[in-house]
Amino acid sequence: MLPTSKKISPPSDDKRWRIVDTTMRRHGYAPEALIEALHSAQETFGYLTDEALGWVAASLRVPPSKVYGVATFYNYFHMKPAGEHTCVVCTGTACYINGAGDLLKAIDETAHVKDGETTEDNRLSVLTARCLGACGLAPVVVIDEVVAGKMKPEALKERVRKLIEPATEEVGV
Repeated sequence: MLPTSKKISPPSDDKRWRIVDTTMRRHGYAPEALIEALHSAQETFGYLTDEALGWVAASLRVPPSKVYGVATFYNYFHMKPAGEHTCVVCTGTACYINGAGDLLKAIDETAHVKDGETTEDNRLSVLTARCLGACGLAPVVVIDEVVAGKMKPEALKERVRKLIEPATEEVGV
């Protein structure tokens, strides 16, 4: 049996690892704290790295394959840094029937980015959700945490253009 009192050192001297460690310690480094530890790591670092997954696995004494499986199963967890802006398209039944596919196509035509990707300049990440619970507003898009219902492809293209165009500085005369 492995001793539970031996603490695993964090991957680096980055003080943010203390936040994740505190979460695991609060749960007694129990394997059941896996999802909570992953939430903590993602909130702290913005996304889950291989380094973070390995450390959480070692600290909680959970097989790395299980940690990776949990991190990739749940849509909440991200394995890559998110863009400056996010656009989540609902693909639940009501939204899909009412044009979610056309919305994803409109985003791709405008920003050249597909579901699960981020633009090369990191300005926009596109995600899908199985259901956002706003079926009466279908199709629904969440742009930077603001819900937009009954979205049309042309209106979404315009919103996406505003998100991805480079910031312009005012030039003084």
